[in-house]
Amino acid sequence: MNVLLCSIKTLKGLYDISGVEVGQHFYWQIGSFQVHAQVLITSWVVIAILLGSAIIAVRNPQTIPTDGQNFFEYVLEFIRDVSKTQIGEEYGPWVPFIGTMFLFIFVSNWSGALLPWKLIQLPHGELAAPTNDINTTVALALLTSVAYFYAGLTKKGLGYFGKYIQPTPILLPINILEDFTKPLSLSFRLFGNILADELVVVVLVSLVPLVVPIPVMFLGLFTSGIQALIFATLAAAYIGESMEGHH
Repeated sequence: MNVLLCSIKTLKGLYDISGVEVGQHFYWQIGSFQVHAQVLITSWVVIAILLGSAIIAVRNPQTIPTDGQNFFEYVLEFIRDVSKTQIGEEYGPWVPFIGTMFLFIFVSNWSGALLPWKLIQLPHGELAAPTNDINTTVALALLTSVAYFYAGLTKKGLGYFGKYIQPTPILLPINILEDFTKPLSLSFRLFGNILADELVVVVLVSLVPLVVPIPVMFLGLFTSGIQALIFATLAAAYIGESMEGHH
């Protein structure tokens, strides 16, 4: 009973995270629902960039690859390598999911540094990278949780839940809580790093001449890419773990 109550409280805490706000925000009222417009606008821009890039990449493939085609093939091979390393030989069906996570987070993170969001005026708040909002990172983390539960249940059926009493039933409470802490750690790690990076750049730009913050901005681009890789790698590792049944 204590484990159940603790799990319910953890879920409620994860749900309450969606109400966390940092600064002012711009909302759309759709019926009785309040939609976070800033996140939707910037997410649509990122999705448009990814879709446009994908269309260009597959529109006219050449037998002798062009530089652009080589680049996209390299990205695909990189995502396959990450998936295979973490998931194993059954990585194939999960390449699209891991690739989508990596590319969306990567482009979202870089958009915060490269796109002039601040030039677009809103009635309230301002535009920023989608991953600068806790709602986006929690959604991505929950998708990852659904994915590794699906992977485990598809591979093992109800026998998947036997992992909670391994290696001993005494660890049942800890094994249950682990599945609730995974999305929490994924979402807060990504949100905290991207928010901190953008705040540092904003503060430096307001305090010192433009040239001084440039090295910090380049460092931010590097760390943003690393955060995308960490999220995708952990998502693949969780899926692989659920399919193999080991920790």
